Amino acid sequence: MLKITKRTTVTTLARLTTSALTLAVTGTLLGPVAYAAPPQPIVSELMEKALPDIPGKDALMLTVDYPPGAQDPVHRHNAYGFVYVLEGSIVMQVKGGKEVTLTAGQTFYEGPEDVHTVGRNASKTKPAKFLVMLIKQQGAPALIPVK
Repeated sequence: MLKITKRTTVTTLARLTTSALTLAVTGTLLGPVAYAAPPQPIVSELMEKALPDIPGKDALMLTVDYPPGAQDPVHRHNAYGFVYVLEGSIVMQVKGGKEVTLTAGQTFYEGPEDVHTVGRNASKTKPAKFLVMLIKQQGAPALIPVK
């Protein structure tokens, strides 16, 4: 049986207080566990050219580099989008369509009304790269975020 004395109570209280302060300070300094945001895609414009035979339209050619684990936000293009995978493996999906995994040499299409719900690197360890050709209104942005 433990005999509780004034000294035992003070020592126990001191230990509990020290533990509680350590937890409080650690929690305050570290805050909630933070998760790193996935890497962002790297978009490089290769060419933009007016299409004189299609008034008001232009063609925009881009490359998109997905570092390992990269993903796109949900978006649309308001354009006819043609994708060609150059290297690695990517996962694509438009609203109402099936999720597809594409590898080098494969293609994907997005229409002007499509909402691109999934766009990401299929790998957490290897980069991926693809070419995009957009046929869009002149002066329109290449990407429109969707909430």
